[in-house]
Amino acid sequence: MTTETIRTQLSHRTIRKFTGEPIAPDTLAQLFDVAMHTPSSLGMQGASIIHVTQQALKDRLAEIGNQPYVKDATGYLLFIVDTHRNDALTEAEGARYPRNFISGFTDACLMAQNVCVAAESVGLGVNFYGNVHNDARAIIELLQLPELTFPVVGMGLGWPNQNPQLKPRLPRQVRVMENHYVEADRDLMAAYDTEMTSYYDLRNPDQPVKSFSTQVTGHYSQPLDLRDETLKIAREQGFDV
Repeated sequence: MTTETIRTQLSHRTIRKFTGEPIAPDTLAQLFDVAMHTPSSLGMQGASIIHVTQQALKDRLAEIGNQPYVKDATGYLLFIVDTHRNDALTEAEGARYPRNFISGFTDACLMAQNVCVAAESVGLGVNFYGNVHNDARAIIELLQLPELTFPVVGMGLGWPNQNPQLKPRLPRQVRVMENHYVEADRDLMAAYDTEMTSYYDLRNPDQPVKSFSTQVTGHYSQPLDLRDETLKIAREQGFDV
């Protein structure tokens, strides 16, 4: 059985160009309500959203992440680990809230994906921005994130102004395993490499993308010095990691 929700999820595409038409306040409120109803670790609700509405802040976020199209997103949401709120509650009672980074990080990821599904279900386009980890300190300073908070992922929202090709995905046979880990089948991986070269990314529409194996090798051969400091910055924010 296929539902409208499943059809929406299976047709997910990254949208980087938007019409600029405003997102109605009622629509945003619904998305935020969905976020509030996302499951969380132990029910502690250790994630929050920064809704960035000032263009100057979006411009700076685009600079920090080195992704110019961030500034053109109609809406920008930053999902953050947030145990600051609960720590304040326990401090008032003379206790110490567990400064668990991983639980809050997971909460934020679940919240972001839940909002993504809801947004796409009403016709909005979505783009996730992992580039917030390019310089987490700069994000923390820019958005005045207090102790026991940390940026997890950004999201651009808006009404789509492009219709990109559906990006090929690894076959489920190499990502869904039963009972124990199974090494990826080389023939399936090779077939996926071939399939990937038929995909055209609208950021560079004149030529197909490289094979998945080439992308992986190229990505992980580049230094990611600032991203390597993620746990160090999390400790600076007060987390026990």
